[in-house]
Formats: sequence, C-alpha cells, structure tokens
Amino acid sequence: MKLRTRLFVSGSALLTVALIGLILGMVSVWQITRVQNQAMSRNLDIIDATIGFRQEMGTQVILLLEDSFDPLALKESDVRFRTWLTQALESSTEEADRQAISEIARSYELFGKLLDSPVQIRRDLLHNDAFTRALQALRDRINAVQMRYVEAVQNAQQNSRERATIVSTLLGLIGLALLLIGFLTAHNIAKRVARPIEALASAADQIGKGNLQISLPTSPVAELSALSRRFGLMAQSLQQFKDSNIEALMAEQQRLQAVLDSIDDGLLMFDRNGLLQHFNPVAGRQLGWGLEHIGERLDQALHKEGLDEQISRVLQGKTLESAIADLEIDAHGEHRLLSYSLTPVSQGGGNIQGAVMVLRDVTKQRAFERVRSEFVLRASHELRTPVTGMHMAFALLQERLKFAPDSREADLTQTVDEQMQRLVDLITDLLNFSRYQSGLQKLDLAPCDLADLINQTGQRFANEAAEKGITLRCEPDDDLPLLPIDRAQIERVLDNLLVNALRHTPAGGDILLNAQYQNNEIIICVKDNGDGVVFSQQSRIFEPFVQVGKRKGGVGLGLALCQEIIQLHGGHITLESRPGEGALFCINLPMRSLS
Repeated sequence: MKLRTRLFVSGSALLTVALIGLILGMVSVWQITRVQNQAMSRNLDIIDATIGFRQEMGTQVILLLEDSFDPLALKESDVRFRTWLTQALESSTEEADRQAISEIARSYELFGKLLDSPVQIRRDLLHNDAFTRALQALRDRINAVQMRYVEAVQNAQQNSRERATIVSTLLGLIGLALLLIGFLTAHNIAKRVARPIEALASAADQIGKGNLQISLPTSPVAELSALSRRFGLMAQSLQQFKDSNIEALMAEQQRLQAVLDSIDDGLLMFDRNGLLQHFNPVAGRQLGWGLEHIGERLDQALHKEGLDEQISRVLQGKTLESAIADLEIDAHGEHRLLSYSLTPVSQGGGNIQGAVMVLRDVTKQRAFERVRSEFVLRASHELRTPVTGMHMAFALLQERLKFAPDSREADLTQTVDEQMQRLVDLITDLLNFSRYQSGLQKLDLAPCDLADLINQTGQRFANEAAEKGITLRCEPDDDLPLLPIDRAQIERVLDNLLVNALRHTPAGGDILLNAQYQNNEIIICVKDNGDGVVFSQQSRIFEPFVQVGKRKGGVGLGLALCQEIIQLHGGHITLESRPGEGALFCINLPMRSLS
C-alpha cells in the first residue's frame, strides 16, 4: 500500500471514530434531555395540582369556619379544585396515577357532601368524626400523590445522572479509542516511515564521508521502497564513478610520474608545510639520496641553512630577496655544483599547495665558465695595455701626419682610429664582465634619488632620439623612496637598455622610461614599440656574446652585463616581447635599509 493511501486510511479512521463518538454523545444528551423534560413537566404538573388541592381544601375549611358563610366563594373554590383534578388527570400517563387522582376525586365527593350540609350542621362538622376522617383521608391521598411524584422527580434526576454518567463513560471510551488509534497510527508511521528515512539519512552521512558500501533498509511503503532503491542505485553509480576516477587519477599519476622521472633535471616536490614529498631519480643521483629523506625539511636533508627560508617565502607567494647561489653538494665522493630554481604550485583561485625545486648539475659548466672568465680576464687585461698604447701612439701619429680632409689617407686613418677605439671598448667590456662574473666587482652603494636618475638618463639620450624621430618619455612616479644603489652601475644598465631601444625602434616610434614603487620593490621599465624579440630567442637574450634581432651592434655583452649588475644589487631583470609589438624590459630592485 502506498504511503499516501496509508496516511489517508489512518486519518479517515480517526475522523470516523471521532465523528461517531460525537454523534452518539449528541444523540444521548438529546435523548436524556427530552426524556427528563417530559418527566419533569408531567411530574411538576401533578405536583402543582396537589398543591392546588391542598390550597383549595384549606380555603374551603376556612370558609366553613367563618361566621358569615359565603357560599359563592365556597362554590368558586370547589370549581378550582375540580379544575385541578381535571389537569391532574390530563397530566397522568400511567394507570396508577389516574387511580390515585380518582381516589382523591371520590374522597372529595364525600367531603363535598359534607360541605353541602345545613349551616348548623356545618358548624358542628369540626366536632364530627366522619368529617374529620373524610378530611384526613383526602389530605392523606393528596400527600401520598404529592410524595410519590416528588420521589418520581428525584428518581428522574437520578436516572439523568446515571445516563449522564453512561454518556460520559461512553465518550471517555471513545476518547481512549481515539488515543489508542492515534498511538497505533503514529507508531505505524514511525515504524514504516521514520525508521527508513533515518536509515536513509545515516546512509547519506556515510556517503558524505566517502563510504559507498552501504546497506539500505526495505520498507513496505511503496514510495520509501522506491526511494531506497534509487538511493542504492545512486550509491552504486557513485562507487563506479569513484572507481573510474581513481583509475583515471592513478593512470594520470603514473603518466606524470613517468614524465617527471624522464626529465634530465632533478626535481624536488614540497608540500604546503615545506616538507619533502617526492623527488625523481635524477635528483636522487644528484644528491645521493634514498627514500629516507621523504618527509624531511631541505635544511635537514642537505645539512645546510637558508633553504627552508627560501621555500617558505615561495610558499607565501613572495619573491626571493637575492640571487640564488649554486648548491655545493658532496655525493658519491664527488663535489658537485647544482643550480636550482623554486616555483610555487597553486590551484584555482591562487591557493598555493606546495613548491617545486628544479636542480641542474652545473659542475662542468661552472668550471668552464671559471676557466673562460679567468682567460677573458687575463686576456683582456693583457690586451688592454698594448692596445691602449697602440691607440695613444696612433693618436700621436695622426697629429704629425697631415692629409687632406677628403683624401683616401684621411679616411683610412679615421677608420683605423674608430676600430682601435672599438677594440678598446670591447676589451673594457670584456674586462668589466669578467670582473662581475668572477666576483671582483664591488658596489659603491649610496642613497639615490631615482626620479633624478631617470630624468638625467632621458636627458642624455634626448638629442639622439630627436635625430632619429623617436619620442622619448621619462615618467617616474612621484615620491619614490631613496634606494641604496651603485648609481654609476645602474646608469650603465639604463644606458645599455636605451641604446638597444633606440637601435630597434623605427622613426616615429615611442620609448617610455619610468619607475614605480610596488610591493616593497622599485620597478624600472624601458618600453619601446620597435621590432620586438621572437619567443625562441628571449631565453638567450641575457647570455654573453648573444645578439638577437635584425639590427645588431657591439659583441653581445650589453644585456649580459646588465643582468650581472642587477643581480649584484639583489634584483632581477625580465623581458616581455612579441615580434612587431616592441619589447618591455623591467628591473626589479628590492628595498634595502639605508643604514
């Protein structure tokens, strides 16, 4: 049976029983009231008649005893007495009542005969035993009838109380029946409806906790049985979906694991607490590690300090304050140098879930760079003296040689002078670059007004930009804080960036030089709308001796030197560019204490 049918039947039964009890109670009360009213009316009528009998008898006795006899008043009293007799006979419904009234009538007839006696005889009636007996007999019969009907009234009241008690008992039984039926209905609903619903709620809680292996109760109620069946099908579908998702995730994890294990660089993965979660085989070989280091902090695993602080800053979404030095590792009896980079791992919404460290073995590269740097430093140092001497000697020779300005000899001597000056500049750049790479270059830090530095740099290149038809704009932000830097070195960086921008920006182009303060950093940008840099060359643009673009100049040390200077200041330089849309070089310098 359906739930709504059960509820309808239960409710209808309760209403039916209640309606029957109400009708029985109303009928019983109406019946009791009707019977009691009829009995009381009849009894009261007869009682009224007996009272009238007594009153008229008293009136007649008084009239007999008066000195002045009034036959008319006595006659009227007799008429009234007989009227009461007639009313009593009409109100009598039982034969015993009618016989009692008839006896009163016969006794009154005897009493009436005595009233019709002569006056002298009537005066002697009080001393007449017959009259006294007749009067006593009439009074006794009247009293008997009156008492019987008084008892009848009392009996009627008793019957009414008994019937009221019966009706009350009946209504009480009906109320108990309603209460019992209500309890049975509620128990039935709780057993057949509430318990399955509670079981379904418990099953939903288990599903919410991830436990899809649930048992669902059966119910005789069609709706709940269908709901349990559909709930079971839903749990089964969720289990299948979960199994398929787990299989897909396992396959994806295995594929990702294979990709991570196949790359040539070492890879370390950290959770949001900075604890090591995973490392690929390349990192294990680079560091000489085993699985015992899983769950450790990097400082503890490498026995070094400062790495956990860097990881913590990355996990907080902050940038590193200084350039990252190579890691020196002793593994498998070898001394290795590893360069590394730290990158946060975030989900949708920017929530950082961990960090990744990429390791690259640069032992041989650093050794080669050291040898190259030493060679370049020594070679440039050794070449600088003779080349400078040759340049000075040639300048003296030019002062002695007199050639016509438009002669071939004058052109040749001018060309030799320019190339020798270029050679001197190249040797100077090589020497400076080698000094930066070898760590010999020191910074002369002093508080600097960056707005003044930007404006002066723009003034130095204003004429050259105007000659090429290029608009050069300098727009430093107001109220830039003082920053301790080596002003001469930063000027060299800005000069190199503006030289490149002027070289690659066509006539009618626009160059913007600005500086702003954001997130405790000074950001200096040089933006042009020139040729731009293709994406494949952007990763090598800061390498030494690399030139990109169609318009080349120098030997490719300018941007490499800029990067060395900025890193020595603890900052970094970046490039954003698209071919044909210009280039944007940004220098990020962290704020430092002026003390």
